[in-house]
Amino acid sequence: MNKEISQAVIRRMPRYYRYLGELMDAGIERISSNDLSARMNVTASQIRQDLNNFGGFGQQGYGYNVKYLYDEIGKILGVNRKHHIIIVGAGNLGQALANYVKFEKFGFVTTALFDVDTKLKGQTVRNIKIYMLDELERFVKENTVDIAALTMPKSKAEAIANHLVELGVPAIWNFAHVDLKMENKNVVVENVHLSDSLMQLSYNIVKNRQE
Repeated sequence: MNKEISQAVIRRMPRYYRYLGELMDAGIERISSNDLSARMNVTASQIRQDLNNFGGFGQQGYGYNVKYLYDEIGKILGVNRKHHIIIVGAGNLGQALANYVKFEKFGFVTTALFDVDTKLKGQTVRNIKIYMLDELERFVKENTVDIAALTMPKSKAEAIANHLVELGVPAIWNFAHVDLKMENKNVVVENVHLSDSLMQLSYNIVKNRQE
């Protein structure tokens, strides 16, 4: 697909995927854009515009086949294939990510964790082994690594990310409190700032109290 899709549309696609999965679980086989709009609090025209970026998928007078649309969005998002993840930083957040079994439902399989704390060496999180950081290079060279999740202090994140890119890791999922930007344009970086979401929540709490 050569068409440039806006990031706003891409950010909405996982939400469509989640709602369609819930519809499937409820036994609903088809849905109109108006009904999906009411459930998701997104306008029907926005839904149609978003999906038209990828071919539309709906039929006039019928709406959307829920399973078909779910499968097609899964292909668009790449969750119809397996992605191997390593986690660099086996503290509370790193172990929480490794323990989140729902990632595997979407094809994201955590294969190893890495840390510098020697007390963690050889321990496992949900049968996923914790290695020492000096074992990282050998592991990456000997195993498929599609995504590296970084859950270490921001002072170390950039150096680790650059090293991972040098080793050929194509994607960085960064939880360190810094915005990483890779010089290699073929490397995908997703910066996740949990505190930003919390502060947005705080803003809305204050706003509601003032109204």
